[in-house]
Amino acid sequence: MTTPPLPTETRLAVAAHLIDSGCVTLRTDEPFRLPSGWATPVYMDCRRLLSFPEARRTLVGHAVDALKAQGCLSGAASVAGGESSGIALAAWIANALDLPMQYVRKRAAGSRQVEGVLRSGERVVLVDDMMAAGASKISFVQALRAAGAEVHDVLVLFDYKMFGADSLLAALGLKVHALATWHDIRAVAVRRGDFTTEAMAELNDFLRDPVAWSQAHGGKSSITSHIESNAS
Repeated sequence: MTTPPLPTETRLAVAAHLIDSGCVTLRTDEPFRLPSGWATPVYMDCRRLLSFPEARRTLVGHAVDALKAQGCLSGAASVAGGESSGIALAAWIANALDLPMQYVRKRAAGSRQVEGVLRSGERVVLVDDMMAAGASKISFVQALRAAGAEVHDVLVLFDYKMFGADSLLAALGLKVHALATWHDIRAVAVRRGDFTTEAMAELNDFLRDPVAWSQAHGGKSSITSHIESNAS
């Protein structure tokens, strides 16, 4: 399941930072095609935060607060970042917490998929920039567990919060802690008038029924089939 670890105003502040840093793209012509096969009118690129130190520091602070509030750091020995976008975020969070860090490759290099020192039985918090359909998080968690880690919590800056990702990760005993979702982005955009009327109408249509929107625009059309194809 995805937990809402931050107060509403904090989530909206996170959403504002993401918009102001140019992480959000919303278009009304050609849909975005996610690697999982879903079609969406919106795209989140948290990698842009690398170039915005003030926003970066603020979001890392909120991430640390969220982990503490949800008890994720009790007994945690290290923070692991998912390749590639989660590596920098994990490094910033590990530095703020004075904890060791590892990173998890998308594919093994030789016999190793987890880089860094990881001792069997240690509890690790997985960190990544965002989650859409959840398949990459499953791969990262499976690699960490195969290396001997205990993983129960996943922190992301941004969660699409759709397409069955919650169910996929919950089946593995994982809780996802997200700082913001598309609903927070929409709330900020409505308040400030960040997008055109046409763009907001497209976003509203999408959020009303993401699966139907994806199907109508040539993308994946079934959460059930997505879950079944990614279940271990």
